[in-house]
Amino acid sequence: MRLSPYPLGTDYQDLLRDVKNELLQSVALAHAAGIPDDLIILDPGIGFGKTVEQNMELIARLDEIRTLGYPVLLGPSRKSFIGKTLDLPPDQRLEGTLAAIGVGILRGADIIRVHDVEAAARFSRMMDAIIHA
Repeated sequence: MRLSPYPLGTDYQDLLRDVKNELLQSVALAHAAGIPDDLIILDPGIGFGKTVEQNMELIARLDEIRTLGYPVLLGPSRKSFIGKTLDLPPDQRLEGTLAAIGVGILRGADIIRVHDVEAAARFSRMMDAIIHA
């Protein structure tokens, strides 16, 4: 059963508006199930049913998702949009993943989901140190 009224795939009328609406519908479902706001995290779904360009736009405009008032999770790790951009297989996408994480952190990501935990944690700690210097 699919809960979203939006088409599966890349046919968005307005990418950010549509993704934000989907996220708000998920928040409403969470509220209806009794989940409090402090347990809600928004994930814009990087890599799921989106083109390379749509994934890039979502990361670049992550701050607009942040305006919904919930923590934002970003999971770009080894995704195909990185592979297509850099022409690399999944096990060689660390630098592309780190670049996506860096922009995501600058745009307000609170949580990152990764495969290469040690490198991503070091990178994220350094980003945080620079941002908060």
